[in-house]
Amino acid sequence: MNRKSHIDLIGAVALTLFSLNLGFNQVVIKVSNAGFQPVFLAGLRSLGALVLLGLWMRARGIPLRLPIEGRTGGIVAGLLFAVEFICLFIALDLTSVARTSILFYSMPVWLALAAHVLLPGERLNGTRLIGLAFAMGGVVLALADRDAGQGNLLGDVFALGAALCWAGIALCVRITPLSRIPAEQQLFWQLLISAPVLLILAPAFGPLLRDLEMIHVIGLAYQIVFIASFGFLFWFFLMKIYPASGVASFSFLSPVFAVVLGWLILGEEITVTIWAALVLVAVGLVLINRR
Repeated sequence: MNRKSHIDLIGAVALTLFSLNLGFNQVVIKVSNAGFQPVFLAGLRSLGALVLLGLWMRARGIPLRLPIEGRTGGIVAGLLFAVEFICLFIALDLTSVARTSILFYSMPVWLALAAHVLLPGERLNGTRLIGLAFAMGGVVLALADRDAGQGNLLGDVFALGAALCWAGIALCVRITPLSRIPAEQQLFWQLLISAPVLLILAPAFGPLLRDLEMIHVIGLAYQIVFIASFGFLFWFFLMKIYPASGVASFSFLSPVFAVVLGWLILGEEITVTIWAALVLVAVGLVLINRR
């Protein structure tokens, strides 16, 4: 498919559906945590996605081995990937989908700040500074809201930790030779490193199984197929067709969908403060991703 200079109707629909998929995934993780211990669930997800992605890459003739120049960055990204999902899955176990999503999707804020310092071509201009202020205000509001009975401070800290690790992965790709490695190989190595790390560490976080039912197994399968393997590949596919800034501008939809779905499906209590925080973060993400 030819490269396009703007987001057309097909691209807008595809990106909206992808954002809905990511938002729904937050709900799926929280539900699945009732049957699997969170870190064990994250490890099983990485392992299943690793097998599925490996088979797909073999069928497509894509090498599984990273070139030598990309291995250091690949290892660092893989370790950050593991820590990111330890934090995210525990956060969703401790606090609400709404709070976790708002804090987790603040990632572009931390990436923009780091890039401003480390990447000369990524300086913050007036528009992006305004977006940064909006998003930071939303994060502060979410952290300050202690009235929502479905959240706690430790869960908030883990959600922020996940966002920082996600930003670290993006920065690692930008400043190391990993940026020249095909996206499929990058994802494969993140899964290859994170799967054993997560599964080895899982027993330290408590019993591996909880009140396991079929719905939790279905949730795990959904995450393996539609998120951790083909979901991310679909996003990489969209990045190859449409401008990166246009694709990134749709990132504000994921926390919006997550908050709404947590409210509709899980019956989460969403305070006025959380709605306000969501609006601030969403506006901030749009402005940060503008060029």
